[in-house]
Amino acid sequence: MKILEVDRLRKSYGEREAVKGISFDIEQGEIFALIGPNGAGKTTTLRMIATLLSPSGGDALLCGESIVKDPVHARENITYLPDEAGAYKNMKGIDYLRFMAELYADSKKRTAEMVEYASEVCGLGERLNDKISTYSKGMMRKLLITRAVMPAPKLAILDEPTSGLDVMNALEIRDLVKRLALGGTAFLISSHNMLEIEYLSERVAIISEGVIHDVGKPSLLKEKYGADNLEEVFAKIVGRNVWEGRAE
Repeated sequence: MKILEVDRLRKSYGEREAVKGISFDIEQGEIFALIGPNGAGKTTTLRMIATLLSPSGGDALLCGESIVKDPVHARENITYLPDEAGAYKNMKGIDYLRFMAELYADSKKRTAEMVEYASEVCGLGERLNDKISTYSKGMMRKLLITRAVMPAPKLAILDEPTSGLDVMNALEIRDLVKRLALGGTAFLISSHNMLEIEYLSERVAIISEGVIHDVGKPSLLKEKYGADNLEEVFAKIVGRNVWEGRAE
């Protein structure tokens, strides 16, 4: 079942076209990544799909709802976690989850269910009773990702979910996303860290200068381009030498 269908989506800022008619789709429970360098159009694409930016052309369907014609209904099926997201640091973790659940839930029972689910999923244990100001960056990201999936969205959009994290925290975030995908949530992730995404995503779209150059499973893309990793795939696609500038 297709959760998201992106069809020739475009975004222009004046004369500059940041996203140039891209198309892709995401299945239920799939982890799909947009990978490319900074300025490639990844965040602009995510913000359009999250209905925070209006496309200049094209469309995207979220569970059949157009982000252009009916963004309100489309928005009901998604959550979006930007790279720069934060939380109320003077609150305890559990109080923050309860506060956010109350924004989504339509009853006290549903609020309690969401908080219980989030408490189990985030893996923070007793630290949920501590103020968020005492959390490490890794703990903060776990809390925020849990908040994003707490309403049981059809699609969770994560922008650079492990940016700035150390290796162990990044691994824990990857494992969390994989567990949640097994429960049926589809993920759209953007990242410039191609090696990390190679191990996380089922399919990737390689984007540069607002254009998607290829889409596929990491293993098939590596085979297609005779590459050892996605960084080399990207370098070959955009016509750059991956070793450029390095000492021989």
